[in-house]
Amino acid sequence: MTYPPPADSPSDPWSQPSAPPVDPTLPVSGQPTGGDPYAPADPYAGMKMGQAPPVADPYAVPGYAPVGHPTPGYPGYGYAPPPRTNGMAIAALVLALVGIGSCITAPIGAILGHVARKQIRETGEGGEGMAKAAIIVGWILTGLLVLAILFYVALIVLAITTSDSGSGSGSGTGYGY
Repeated sequence: MTYPPPADSPSDPWSQPSAPPVDPTLPVSGQPTGGDPYAPADPYAGMKMGQAPPVADPYAVPGYAPVGHPTPGYPGYGYAPPPRTNGMAIAALVLALVGIGSCITAPIGAILGHVARKQIRETGEGGEGMAKAAIIVGWILTGLLVLAILFYVALIVLAITTSDSGSGSGSGTGYGY
């Protein structure tokens, strides 16, 4: 930009030439008008006898069309309230996670997770992710618990088989005299 501004530009470089605002109700050139744009609309047009007039949604946002199909909880909008979370899925996840410290509740949490998934499929409740997490965490912790028990049993067996049995001198008393 040069200082001072050239003679053909406005004195304020940020200003734009002002134009009158366009009336959105006026037809654009080349479009058929279809009648008087200012005529009042008949709210009962297209209704059959005995029908109630359509009621405007007081919560509708102007300029946004509803998405998807209407749902019972929120008519005209494409979303429904979140489904209830299955209580057994919550309990399964809690028991599976408590199994990290207690080790005994992990298999209970995994089994409850399987039961919760079956209930969720039948009832359509929420909590599918919690039930899956309970199953995964519960069975992994149960497997680690079984491996730990097998490791300790193997250590005990190894300790018993390699320990001195006491029959070193042949006296038969077992005291090694």
